[in-house]
Amino acid sequence: MTSQVSSPAEQADETVVGEQRKAAGTKDVRRLDRVIIRFAGDSGDGMQLTGDRFTSETASFGNDLSTLPNFPAEIRAPAGTLPGVSSFQLHFADHDILTPGDAPNVLVAMNPAALKANIGDLPRGAEVIVNTDEFTRRAMQKVGYETSPLEDGSLDGYQIHPVPLTTLTVEALKEFDLTRKEAERSKNMFALGLLSWMYHRPTEGTERFLRSKFAKKPDIAAANIAAFRAGWNFGETTEDFAVSYEVAPAATAFPPGVYRNISGNLALSYGLIAASQQADLPLYLGSYPITPASDILHELSKHKNFGVRTFQAEDEIAGIGAALGAAFGGSLAVTTTSGPGVALKSETIGLAVSLELPLLIVDIQRGGPSTGLPTKTEQADLLQAMFGRNGEAPVPVVAPRTPADCFDAALEAARIALTYRTPVFLLSDGYLANGSEPWRIPDLEELPDLRVRFAQGPNHTLDDGTEVFWPYKRDPQTLARPWAIPGTPGLEHRIGGIEKEDGTGNISYAPANHDFMVRTRQAKVDGIEVPDLAVDDPDEARTLVLGWGSTYGPITAAVRRLRRAGESIAQAHLRHLNPFPKNLGTVLGRYDKVVIPEMNLGQLATLIRAKYLVDAHSYNQVNGMPFKAEQLAAALKEAIDG
Repeated sequence: MTSQVSSPAEQADETVVGEQRKAAGTKDVRRLDRVIIRFAGDSGDGMQLTGDRFTSETASFGNDLSTLPNFPAEIRAPAGTLPGVSSFQLHFADHDILTPGDAPNVLVAMNPAALKANIGDLPRGAEVIVNTDEFTRRAMQKVGYETSPLEDGSLDGYQIHPVPLTTLTVEALKEFDLTRKEAERSKNMFALGLLSWMYHRPTEGTERFLRSKFAKKPDIAAANIAAFRAGWNFGETTEDFAVSYEVAPAATAFPPGVYRNISGNLALSYGLIAASQQADLPLYLGSYPITPASDILHELSKHKNFGVRTFQAEDEIAGIGAALGAAFGGSLAVTTTSGPGVALKSETIGLAVSLELPLLIVDIQRGGPSTGLPTKTEQADLLQAMFGRNGEAPVPVVAPRTPADCFDAALEAARIALTYRTPVFLLSDGYLANGSEPWRIPDLEELPDLRVRFAQGPNHTLDDGTEVFWPYKRDPQTLARPWAIPGTPGLEHRIGGIEKEDGTGNISYAPANHDFMVRTRQAKVDGIEVPDLAVDDPDEARTLVLGWGSTYGPITAAVRRLRRAGESIAQAHLRHLNPFPKNLGTVLGRYDKVVIPEMNLGQLATLIRAKYLVDAHSYNQVNGMPFKAEQLAAALKEAIDG
């Protein structure tokens, strides 16, 4: 997002963005450059499905987009309550955008709880489509409305569209052999049809999706399609919606290529499959289901045709234990989890450090501590990834910055793990995992060659001339030890958690050997080749904003705002958090001020201060939601002026 959007109501008189055209006998059509829509209702109202379908059609239309699903942790939260509200926000535009948007232009509220939970986020003049059927006295009292907000004047600052969604849906489906309760379930499709008309979204894909989803229940499929069409027709014929809106495809926002809409977890899954193919290794996932990482297990389980094996273990410890065993056996091994699971896996991660085997630990971060906020986002596992093991057990850390970037980050994590024979942390988070954006499908020639050479025979000659295999004899460039497949004749060697002797791999308690092995493992991680940090600084600014992970979108949007307002500010974003890029210290030294926004209490800032002795300023948020661009812009402006 590049600036605060006025609502469609506020844009009525605009001529640059609001290009109007009217044909005889048709409604006005107004052109906008971008729109932010939020669907909100009970967790059983299908808001995530509705948002997903609107997003898919928007992606196929060619808009740039960014999404923010937001839902309770409970499978079915209490109906009609504020904690039970589920929402899906979509920002789409005819140009390059970066975030799901700060404030919705349009809110679809399926009940009083949805209205009350979300109305505070709307700018004045925004449009609100309200399902009036749900505004009963009991439902309103449940969320603290003493009088109806639709009648008491409290919503006078907004453009309200009262629509009896439930009644209209039931009426549209009266020819179907459905109970009233069954018919009411399709009201989300009615709402989707209405919004699809309102913003000229394609419809064929949604109808095709419904036929596929309910292929075994053709009557239900037909009913949902009928509700969807009824919503479209209602928008076309009702007098309450006098204007519809067009948002043109983002023709100049993307480099040439084939694109698809993709979520972070799906992109990460595809990245892991691509890495296994590029490495010519089978992919093995040992995992235990945990929100928000479970989608990766679900997705990878569908791809046995690519040599993927998935193991749903009985607990987190078994999941990573199986994955480490697969790594020993010659697979590209992965374990997926979220913060609480990382704590349980820590001993086995330490074992992987000691065994020096490639293993990807994918941590989809969520709000903590303990169970915390399972469906909300946070990036507070950085220090756990860096130091959350006993002893000196260094592990490289890689972090994607957008949902689509999860694909490339998975390839990069695999490159490091395979090249340097080490476990690697891949730190995504709930915002990236569940959010989505357009992704350009890469050509095969663009993917890195990740093939490895397994040990084939003896690699060391003893003083007496005997040729033997030393499992801890290292590559002089990478310090990686050889990877020997179990069962290969002559390559038998001892493994286990007790300290190894350099070279031979035998158990050793010698103080000097332990000191050497600890320092060698650290030197291996420190020596990993990573690209230099790129800095976006067109005006030789004095203030640098430094970020990592999913803060990329909000930070970049905030920087764009400030530069349009005439401010000078530089931006850099870290993908590699251990080791840091070699030029990071030089970059930091060029600026008078360094500001680090994080969705934690300052974990990267702590590392930067400790390593580079830079007085980095933290700007922190831990409310389970991503930063807003306007909020960050204000904080960065204060830093520039301070």
